[in-house]
Amino acid sequence: MDWTDRHCRFFHRLLAPSARLYTEMVTTGAVIHGDRDHLLGFDLSEKPIALQLGGSDPEALALAAAIGEGFGYDEINLNVGCPSDRVQQGRFGVCLMREPALVRECLMAMSEAVSVPVTIKTRIGVDEYDSEAFFLDFVDQVTEGSGVDTVIIHARKAWLKGLSPKENREVPDLNYERVYALAKHRPELKVVINGGLVSVADCRLHTAGLSGVMLGRAAYQTPWVLAEMTIELGGAAPATRGEVVRQMLDYLDSHLSRGGKFSQVARHMLGLYRGCPGGRRWRQVLSQGMHKPDASLALMIDACPDRLKS
Repeated sequence: MDWTDRHCRFFHRLLAPSARLYTEMVTTGAVIHGDRDHLLGFDLSEKPIALQLGGSDPEALALAAAIGEGFGYDEINLNVGCPSDRVQQGRFGVCLMREPALVRECLMAMSEAVSVPVTIKTRIGVDEYDSEAFFLDFVDQVTEGSGVDTVIIHARKAWLKGLSPKENREVPDLNYERVYALAKHRPELKVVINGGLVSVADCRLHTAGLSGVMLGRAAYQTPWVLAEMTIELGGAAPATRGEVVRQMLDYLDSHLSRGGKFSQVARHMLGLYRGCPGGRRWRQVLSQGMHKPDASLALMIDACPDRLKS
């Protein structure tokens, strides 16, 4: 939330032309009552793209899913994995793992409301509900008759009693074996693994028997990994980071001409040169200058370690 907005996704699409991109989680209330063009609008170049919803009311989720399909999303995803305080107070996200019957009802309502695939993203457990038997039974219950055949698993339990949302992304131990167990238990499901994957080598370790991998923080903190993954999968990726910056300059110019702020785009690009010569200066120059009212394309050109041809 507050990270993978449309500017971030446009940037990531340049790095990974065929990956499926996911929106930040949007609550049903925001979709139904908020500024839909602002919340749900996207550039067609971002496709294929999935809308990730947060909520626990089947009727509201069905309506929000239908609205998302109307905007052109290729998939509607229900988030049953987010551990934030806002999520717990609103009775959605990972706390819903305690209510599989309700989750199934939500998924059924969403599936009946749209023609595009409905998927679920969840964890391997929550609080004291932390066993392979619980996890497998949870997935069995929520997928039975719900029209869902794809489950995305963050291979880490959530511990809502005493851990912050940040700690919940790092502290509970990863348990990839539980995800493998699900794939063996339900071979007809498409099982996608998420959590702790930071490199192509990491992802390669988890391809056997699974349908895919999802990158979250790694894609944001070290976005060039998306280009490396694209090449690993036999796709065409940008040859250099400078090539990506050149394309983002055109996008940024258009954004600024519409009254947008430099920082709204540049903040997503800070990790592009991470680990490269000139990477520290790239991040420093952008970080220090992107919030200034006179920030312009010249700032990004100056920060770029690659020489950009005119």
